[in-house]
Amino acid sequence: MVESQNRQSRREQHTSLRQRGIYLLPNLFTSASLFGGFYAIVQAMNQHFEQSAIAIFIAMVMDGLDGRVARMTNTQSAFGAEYDSLADMVSFGVAPALIMYVWALQPMNKLGWIAAFIYAACAALRLARFNTKLDDPFQDKRYFQGLPSPAAAALIAGFVWVSYEYNIDGREIFFGALQVKWIAWFITIFAAGSMVSDLKFYSGKDINLRHSVPFVAILAVVMAFVLISYSPPEVLFSVVFVYALSGYYMWARERLQSKNTA
Repeated sequence: MVESQNRQSRREQHTSLRQRGIYLLPNLFTSASLFGGFYAIVQAMNQHFEQSAIAIFIAMVMDGLDGRVARMTNTQSAFGAEYDSLADMVSFGVAPALIMYVWALQPMNKLGWIAAFIYAACAALRLARFNTKLDDPFQDKRYFQGLPSPAAAALIAGFVWVSYEYNIDGREIFFGALQVKWIAWFITIFAAGSMVSDLKFYSGKDINLRHSVPFVAILAVVMAFVLISYSPPEVLFSVVFVYALSGYYMWARERLQSKNTA
């Protein structure tokens, strides 16, 4: 009896989805994000790491747009949410792990692929936790719990991009002791651990684009575009790195405040 009810429920859901169709506009941005992640993997396999890094950042922009477009056009759907999550796993979970592995971690043998796998697994866990807390009324929407997977992917891609910009190879050794592969390994583990941590990272969801802003805000946006166009790898990596550290800063500040009030 229960099995027949489940089959009937699945048929009704399938019929409902077929009748409603799929919203094209937000899913176009999601598809662009997915393509960026896949393209990044292909370029990494061909040793074109600069293009891989750029593709990750483009996927990050597309991922940020699909949700906003869906909310602005009132085209949110369960299909879109699931599709976005699967695309994120490819673009911000698998792709960065493979890029870092091919670029620097491969000579480390087991330590290399284990670090890449840990990153991919933590990205999957981060996405699963995010999806389960979407409808949590006690969740503070102003903050993410754990480093968002697009930011973690941008941290790895930014490091590879900056290194490529300065002709630093993943197998290079500085001063006979400091090996780039160990820096890459640490950044990979740091990004993975930050994703599954309980640290708070500002989400920006309380920003309302329809409200008026001071003139200084417009000037800051213009300056940001100027800086990024002047030196994209350094500026983007610096911004993402500071954002990745912001969660640890907020945690330390709260701990200090709690000790002072105790």
